Amino acid sequence: MASAAEQLAANLNVEAFSKATELHKRLIFTLVAMIVYRIGCYVPIPGINIAAFSQAFQGQASGILGMFNMFSGGAVRNMAVFALNVMPYISSSIIVQLMGTIYPPWEKLRKEGGEAGRKQLNQYTRYLTVILALFQSFGIAMGLQAGQGIVDNPGIFFVISTVATLTGGTLFLMWLGEQITSRGVGNGVSLIIFAGIVAVFPRYLAQAFSLARTGAMNPGALVVIFALVIAVTMAIVFMERSQRRLLVQYPKRQVGNRMFGGDTSFLPLKINTSGVIPPIFASSLLLLPATVMGFAANTNLPSWLQWLPGAVGQLQHGRPAFMIAYGLLIVFFCFFYTSVVFNPEDTAENLRKYGGFMPGIRPGKRTAEYLDFVLTRLTVIGAAYIAVVCLLPEVLIGYYNAPFYMGGTSVLIVVSVTMDTVTQIQSHLLAHQYEGLIKKSKLRGNRGR
Repeated sequence: MASAAEQLAANLNVEAFSKATELHKRLIFTLVAMIVYRIGCYVPIPGINIAAFSQAFQGQASGILGMFNMFSGGAVRNMAVFALNVMPYISSSIIVQLMGTIYPPWEKLRKEGGEAGRKQLNQYTRYLTVILALFQSFGIAMGLQAGQGIVDNPGIFFVISTVATLTGGTLFLMWLGEQITSRGVGNGVSLIIFAGIVAVFPRYLAQAFSLARTGAMNPGALVVIFALVIAVTMAIVFMERSQRRLLVQYPKRQVGNRMFGGDTSFLPLKINTSGVIPPIFASSLLLLPATVMGFAANTNLPSWLQWLPGAVGQLQHGRPAFMIAYGLLIVFFCFFYTSVVFNPEDTAENLRKYGGFMPGIRPGKRTAEYLDFVLTRLTVIGAAYIAVVCLLPEVLIGYYNAPFYMGGTSVLIVVSVTMDTVTQIQSHLLAHQYEGLIKKSKLRGNRGR
């Protein structure tokens, strides 16, 4: 017999959606926020010669700046106020979470601080975001000044205005993402990155057909790449829905003359517990050192730093150094973020507290060890799956000279964020139906009196 939740889920339809007024407000707020974000991607920073900058950008569009442009929704190509996007915020989140595992005061906040500790760590993340945004925007301002004819009036005032504009744009997007998470639908930061990737899809799609038409890319390769995108999408949906269900039993207990408990449930463990975070974190770390160096390529560096542009130049799509670094970072963040979001000791303690146990495994420490055993092996599969999804298209990109928007990272982000958002919409609809059932039961109870 289907559970109440399954019966409600089966009854989700257009009529149920039309009655969920709270969900309508959340969707409208999310849509308006996305429109505001897209408008900001076309507002250039002051003092830029757009024509000269476009010529300079074309020389690096296929490299690391092209990747940054994809994540920013084309804002880098326009050198807009949102050119930094939320990448400084993501980088600061990585640093704070890493410090939360090795720095004792922050580790105590993360484990024992509860809601107050989480808010304090979020505040540290915001402070670090400001520092990183200031650093990156200053490097971009100096790199723009070094370019020939890019800046109309170079000088200290241009640097100050650029730093203030780009940093302010990042802080605004950080705030906008938090507002979407609390007042809209879905994770705000993920949706901002999702919107940026989707927005540049038509441009890169046209670029792919142009390459095939001019002979720069084999038309057969284009068909293979599109087939690969479809196959990767299907694999992502299958793996993201896959989970290991651990049997949990609750013993019977007698209260007075009545028996309670004796139920059986499952503890679901996703194969990819970390979600879309590892490729985003890995991309962010690869973008951080290359962003400034990309613009400062024409700057005279000291003799002891002459090797730096060449090393950064190896971090291009299709290059072995990029793929090795990317793959290693993805695997690392899969294990790291899984350890952050899922604690076997806490889960085992919660099961023991409520009387739950796994057949054949003693509660407490043995249950925690078993959960860690299972989760580690699931994470190995999940890390391998994400690495293959993100790196396999990179090989074809380097071989066929395809536009990298078809890379596994962008497909993974788009599919995963779409699935998470749809799941949240369904959760809101289920909550609305539950509220309707509660109101009807109260009305019937009042009539019975």
